[in-house]
Amino acid sequence: MKFSCGKKNFSDAVSVIQRAVSTKTTIPALEGILIKAADNKITLTSNDLEIGMTTTLDANVTEPGDVVLNAKLFSEILRKLPTDYVDISVDDKLLTTVTSGASEFTILGIPASEFPETPVLTECEKFSIPQNILASMIRQTIFCISTDDTKPVHTGSLFELSENQIRIVSVDGFRLAVRTEKINNSLTAKFVVPGKTLSEILKMLSPESDENINMCIGRKHILFEINGYTIISRLLEGDFLDYRSVIVNASSTEIRINVRNFTDSIERASLLISDRLKSPVRCVFDKDIIKVTCSTPSGKVYDEIPATLTGDTVEMGFNNRYLLDALKAAECDEIRVFLNGPLSPMRIYPIDGENFIFLVLPVRLKTDA
Repeated sequence: MKFSCGKKNFSDAVSVIQRAVSTKTTIPALEGILIKAADNKITLTSNDLEIGMTTTLDANVTEPGDVVLNAKLFSEILRKLPTDYVDISVDDKLLTTVTSGASEFTILGIPASEFPETPVLTECEKFSIPQNILASMIRQTIFCISTDDTKPVHTGSLFELSENQIRIVSVDGFRLAVRTEKINNSLTAKFVVPGKTLSEILKMLSPESDENINMCIGRKHILFEINGYTIISRLLEGDFLDYRSVIVNASSTEIRINVRNFTDSIERASLLISDRLKSPVRCVFDKDIIKVTCSTPSGKVYDEIPATLTGDTVEMGFNNRYLLDALKAAECDEIRVFLNGPLSPMRIYPIDGENFIFLVLPVRLKTDA
């Protein structure tokens, strides 16, 4: 195999493709990137058996062929090359020579036959969604994905497609996030995408772009086409939480809160909390004020912020990180908060509508015992 191409585009593509390379494996090929050269194109593929990525670049191919190169080493070599052009040649023994200007590296490749086959979606249902909408939806739900493998289906997000609507739901046992958006869609489907896949997809989306990306849903896999890259991922199987039964609309207290003020107050209270010194943040939701306190062996803090409250005064405790994650995910100036006593979940909505719903379970305070 022999080809030459521009270094920057090649290096950038390798850096992206490298995200789907396995870092913990006993199979050397999974630590590499498969490079195929033919018809003045080079195709780069990575696959960690959960998610795979592919992209194609223009190149001057003089000898077609394929090889697998260690992703970490090859990526570092490309980044350090001195000129804007790179020449790659691979001999019969898979010795790969990388040349740029006066610099020359020789590294040993792995046979392409040892690289795992990327799944092919022969039958799938297709739909498209603007990049900025999908980016926003993932961003506002990914923080609730479970990291506990006890129930693997909750280590991903549930996608629900119905006529002209898409909904993404994440849950981790302590929090719930539901994000709904209107889109041009006629497909009805439900599937669960792994959190790792969504994390990588989010990095590749352009949050300011309203250009559509294409998605293809198969029986066991999902395919995304984003900015010249194809990402294929397995879907998670199992019974996802019936989230509708968890969102109880009853409430005895409604509060309108400035998100920035509330976030800053919780962050101030969090200064006394660490992995070693854990304590809930205590919130008293009172008329026109929220009193925030926290006490640990290192000290005490008291803070208060203005709010507009309708209904009963409530005192509740929260895990500071869970509450902060929800507030930061709101991405708006003001929110509506609904409470139904000290032991029911806090429900967070935007000021208008139900574009997002966040539930945060309270922590039982000692005085509640």
